[in-house]
Amino acid sequence: MIRVSALYPNGDDASFDHDYYHGSHRDLVNARWSRWLRGIEMDRGLAGAGGTAAPFIGGGHLYFDSVEDFQAAFAAHGDEILGDIPNFTNTQPVLQISSIEVERREAATPEPPLA
Repeated sequence: MIRVSALYPNGDDASFDHDYYHGSHRDLVNARWSRWLRGIEMDRGLAGAGGTAAPFIGGGHLYFDSVEDFQAAFAAHGDEILGDIPNFTNTQPVLQISSIEVERREAATPEPPLA
C-alpha cells in the first residue's frame, strides 16, 4: 500500500478554507478516484515543534494499493482535482508518495497501577 500526501505550506499570506476542503474537495476526490482509492485522511495544521506556527496549514493523505493505481487515477481525473485547489487555498501542495512500512495498531490498554 502507498500513501500520497499533499501538504499545503503555511505562511503569512496563506489562506485555506477547511470547510470546503473537508467537504466539497473531499467529495470530488472520492467521486473521481473511488475506483482506486483505499482511504483518505485530511489534516488541519495546529502547531509546529515548540509551539511555533504549523509548517503546513492543511494536508491530505490518500491511500492506494500501488503507485500504478495512483498514476491511473491521476491520469483519469488529475487535472480536475488540481483545478479545484484554488477553490480552497492560495498555496500549492508539496506532494510525496510513500510506501507504508508500518501498519497502524490500536492503542494498548493501560496496565493497572501497581498496588
